[in-house]
Amino acid sequence: MPVHVRPPVRITVVQAQACHLCDDAKAVLAELAKDHPIVVDTVQAESDAGRELVARHRPPLAPLVLVDGVYFSAGRLPRRKLERTLTARPHALKRAQA
Repeated sequence: MPVHVRPPVRITVVQAQACHLCDDAKAVLAELAKDHPIVVDTVQAESDAGRELVARHRPPLAPLVLVDGVYFSAGRLPRRKLERTLTARPHALKRAQA
């Protein structure tokens, strides 16, 4: 019998040093992870990968947040918008192990 399982959403947070908005984003993501299958990757803005993402997306503020590699937000993470995005994700069908 098929079971509806949501595949995990990969969220990338490009954070800066001593950034209170980055700390807020991490707290929001930890809270959302309780109800949604997410994988959070944290990248330092000063790292090679961080510099490349910042150059590509040109965020006005930290943190830069990507959802499945697509620009989502910069600055304060819009929790309700992210919650709606995660809830609207399509379900994948997976056969239950019997």
